Amino acid sequence: MAKKAKEVKTNAMRILEKNKISFEVKTYDCDEFVDGVHIADMLGQPYAQSFKTLVMQGKSKEYHVFVLPVDKEVDLKKAARVVGEKSLEMVHVKDINAVTGYIRGGCTPIGMKKQYDTVVHESAKNFDQIIVSGGRLGSQILLAPEDLIKVTGGKFADIL
Repeated sequence: MAKKAKEVKTNAMRILEKNKISFEVKTYDCDEFVDGVHIADMLGQPYAQSFKTLVMQGKSKEYHVFVLPVDKEVDLKKAARVVGEKSLEMVHVKDINAVTGYIRGGCTPIGMKKQYDTVVHESAKNFDQIIVSGGRLGSQILLAPEDLIKVTGGKFADIL
């Protein structure tokens, strides 16, 4: 009888387990960055329920994390207001790992190197579960939006 391949646990999954937060893991074949819209299409998931994680740096040099539907763009002015910054700039792809501990396409708001301000788009409240990256390519976490807020110390806001 063949052994089942062991699921690789990410830091995000360990943090959710430690906090006794209910979640589901979905995996898919992926060995390089593919944007969230293509992954949602590939897996037949609704865009509105599939969330991407963006990391930005404010004028203050502080980092902020924004979680929004994969097919939407963040409104930089609204997002800056929500986190009390004059302006925001996307963190360069080459710096993502150094700032978050994750790689592009595998970046999740859960369990980054440091606990950054986290803002989840308010549309997440429309769902019992939302989909975020699992912390590595080819991995997703499904969890309640309120649990994501709880584990990241985040808040809901209109950032679109």
